[in-house]
Amino acid sequence: MDHGPNPLNRKQKVIPVIILLCIILATALTYVYYANVFKQKPKDIIAVIEIQGAILYPQTAQSYSDRINYAIKNETIKGVVLLIDSPGGEVTKIERLYLDLLELKKKKPVVSYAISALSGGYYIAVAADYIYVQPSSYVGNVGVIAQSSPAYPPSEQILETGVYKLTGSSKLSFLQDIDTVLNNFVQAVKSSRGDRLRLSETELKKAKIYTGADAVSLGLADGIGSIQTAIEKVAKEANLEQYEVINLFQAVSAQPPFERSSSYANLTWLEIDIETLSKINPPPAMYYLYLPPKNLIAGSSTGSGAEERPENVVSGSGERKVIVDLSHGNTISRIELDTLVWELVRRNITIKFVYQWSELRAEMEKATALIVALPQQPYSSEEKTQIKNFVENGGILLLLYDPAKEYSEKPASLEAINSIANSFRLSFANGYVYDEHNYYGVYRNVIVRNFLDNPLTEGVRSLTFFTATYVRSNGQGIAWTSQTAASSQSEKTGEYPIITFSKNNGTVIAIGDITFITEPYCYLEDNYKLLSNIAEYIASYEKYEKTE
Repeated sequence: MDHGPNPLNRKQKVIPVIILLCIILATALTYVYYANVFKQKPKDIIAVIEIQGAILYPQTAQSYSDRINYAIKNETIKGVVLLIDSPGGEVTKIERLYLDLLELKKKKPVVSYAISALSGGYYIAVAADYIYVQPSSYVGNVGVIAQSSPAYPPSEQILETGVYKLTGSSKLSFLQDIDTVLNNFVQAVKSSRGDRLRLSETELKKAKIYTGADAVSLGLADGIGSIQTAIEKVAKEANLEQYEVINLFQAVSAQPPFERSSSYANLTWLEIDIETLSKINPPPAMYYLYLPPKNLIAGSSTGSGAEERPENVVSGSGERKVIVDLSHGNTISRIELDTLVWELVRRNITIKFVYQWSELRAEMEKATALIVALPQQPYSSEEKTQIKNFVENGGILLLLYDPAKEYSEKPASLEAINSIANSFRLSFANGYVYDEHNYYGVYRNVIVRNFLDNPLTEGVRSLTFFTATYVRSNGQGIAWTSQTAASSQSEKTGEYPIITFSKNNGTVIAIGDITFITEPYCYLEDNYKLLSNIAEYIASYEKYEKTE
């Protein structure tokens, strides 16, 4: 007899179904839970980009540029801190990073934290919205170092297609290029700092270095703080409450921020000198770069060719003779005196270069003028007396000095020229004259427009001197700088006499610059007129004319 379905069997069938449904439900809930977890928004990030050392190689700039571009494109990065410890670098590489950072700043807040931000390092820093420093940080040095190309003798086997193909530019246009590059830097600082900046454009161009505390007070930076201060400022600007901080050096690329294959890769920026720069970036080259002063001297050429012995006599057809003293290690050559020699020769004057004092002493008796330029060895009492007698007997003494390193080995050169000048109550000053308002190309190429009526300044309205010093005298100056000029030694402003002229029986002319008589500098302003007037004065001079 059939009793129908067994209830127990029915229960046994239902229970597994229930368990299966529970498992499916649990699995679904777990999936939904973790799917929501994985779909959660990634954490917001503040990125730190470290900029360290000198930026001289293309690979270095590319490495930093990669990090900046990554920060622009990565949507999880909400702000950037630039951690800067750099003296700057080559001009185009610094400008590249500056412009990259401006693009980044259009999208995300950027704050700089400067351990040391000098020259191009500060150029990079001003791309940020805010700059924080340590109290003892070094900040500033707004300026340019430039190396022009030397002039190469032409070759008939290696031919170039243009006059500036080898050098890249003319000497005169290169000076103007430097001024343009400097102004780009200054305008970047003024644009970024705005009303916060409490330094004039003239003060900025002095290229001073300031401590962090001073930088804040002058508006070059915004505050004293730690790297955490800078990070918190970025977070605030980006409206972030929770965020993660990452260093983009580790996050982006294994590419090191310099070229390890270079033989100079292991040098710190404190060890880089001018010679090294020339090998890394052959001239013409410009740098927004701070280097210790000793490194600017090391490796640069000295002297202008005193070892070269030009033809001893350059003959004119007349009886007048000018002798050039080269007996005291003078760092002057026929090349520097070429234009002056020509102006004398075309007036029928004979020029003789003399290397031995005994010969010079004999020649002085027959000479109209004696040129003493850039001696390196002081004159003895006997030699000074003989020169003084030459002048008192109606001769012309032309003293030429130049404080530029290419000519002078201070203090020996200054002591040597003054051993003669002091005998005539004259003294070439130490250092050089500069003018931050009236200059050609760079601040130490001063323009002179104040003159006394004199045979040498006749028809002269404006002169340009290049790294010149002034001549101390008892009111014998005939050409002065403007009131805005200053001495690199005293830093006092005022009118400084670059040329002096005294006549008492004979004539003593003292000029604190050599460059102005060399090509192409002699063709600026009325420089050549002055040069021509000097030659004309010698040509028309009556040696034994006595003053009343």
